[in-house]
Amino acid sequence: MKTRIYYHHTDCGGVVYYANYLKFFEESRSEYFASKGASIKWLADNGVMFVVARQEVDYKLPAFYGDELEVLSQVGTVGGARIEFLHEIYNQNKQLIVKAKTILVCVDKNLKPKAIPDDLRKKLA
Repeated sequence: MKTRIYYHHTDCGGVVYYANYLKFFEESRSEYFASKGASIKWLADNGVMFVVARQEVDYKLPAFYGDELEVLSQVGTVGGARIEFLHEIYNQNKQLIVKAKTILVCVDKNLKPKAIPDDLRKKLA
């Protein structure tokens, strides 16, 4: 997923505010699901939701106002109710800006853990 850095992504120094990377990861995961034919909205409407259980982020270099970033996301491991996403963000010069790992847990409408449906597991594999 490509994204451009706008002023609202930055702090007063024109550097991307660190927490905004979490939004980029979320957007990229949503695009990943869609690319596999899995609609996040449809899943949620049918009682299959995902919550972030753990987030690890390594900030390598700053990104700045006006930069164009490429956010790459892929599935690492898939467990019974758990999905590991691996993320990398590169700037327009192909420099690694951020590397991260997100652990999602599948939950029902009451936010109780539940097994990832088999058809979804196959799409993500």
